[in-house]
Amino acid sequence: QVQLLESGGGLVQAGGSLTLSCVASGRTSSRNILAWFRQAPGKEREFVALINWTDGTYYANSVKGRFTISRDNAKNALYLRMNSLRPEDTAVYTCAQGQGNGRYDYWGQGTQVTVSS
Repeated sequence: QVQLLESGGGLVQAGGSLTLSCVASGRTSSRNILAWFRQAPGKEREFVALINWTDGTYYANSVKGRFTISRDNAKNALYLRMNSLRPEDTAVYTCAQGQGNGRYDYWGQGTQVTVSS
């Protein structure tokens, strides 16, 4: 009953920045975990970052210090600010929602981020 839709992906040169957005519709709850995942060509999907209902955050080591996750509950929106992008960041980025039990029950379709060098 929850739908997630990502936007903001595109082509950027190494060292550049992009901001991804994820908007939720349908049945939503205030107490939830929102997260970003990514999947690069030929690799399995990996965790990128999460933010909980108290705005606590956690990042994968590969993006820590470069990416910033945030949420706007009034807009039912999730964001990922990506700075100092590297070619290794090229992937399809998806947002997901969970309830804090380690499972993510709702997923978006993904948005492509391509970093050239």
